[in-house]
Amino acid sequence: MSNLKVFRDGHPEQPEQIINDKLAMAEELGRVGIRYEQWQAVGALTQQPSQEEVLDVYRREIDRLIDEEGYQTVDVVSMTPDHPQKQAAREKFLEEHSHSEDEVRFFVDGQGLFSLHIGERIYEVLCTKGDLISVPANTPHWFDMGPNPNFTAIRLFNNPEGWVANFTGSDIAQRFNRLEN
Repeated sequence: MSNLKVFRDGHPEQPEQIINDKLAMAEELGRVGIRYEQWQAVGALTQQPSQEEVLDVYRREIDRLIDEEGYQTVDVVSMTPDHPQKQAAREKFLEEHSHSEDEVRFFVDGQGLFSLHIGERIYEVLCTKGDLISVPANTPHWFDMGPNPNFTAIRLFNNPEGWVANFTGSDIAQRFNRLEN
């Protein structure tokens, strides 16, 4: 189940706020410039859908975001518990970093934990099936897919090169929660 936990940046032991309602999550995240919304598929997906099938089922929503934001590249990424590079992939995203473009993810299936460092707060957003999150350019954040990742996500990019991180060098991500799955 999706949720949002808000912490002071120096206090990972106790959230100031916990929100489990998706509309309330979208409202709270919107206050700090984060787009959070839900998408509905226009059809059913097969057990192991191809990238083309996933993109076709969500085409209306993808095209809306492309029209609104000018994204140039769209793809689908999947990670499973038996993936041979799962640990290396997880570690790649666990350090605080930012991007020179928005980071947009829509969870077709599974889950992931985005932690956003905005001002003096950490916003931990547990995204699950049907959730879209858009982290604005230059927003420090990190992502955890858990030790046994199991998700499929649509990614949208302004940069045709795809995911390019600018690491902050801070150790703050090490002090906050990890996804246990």
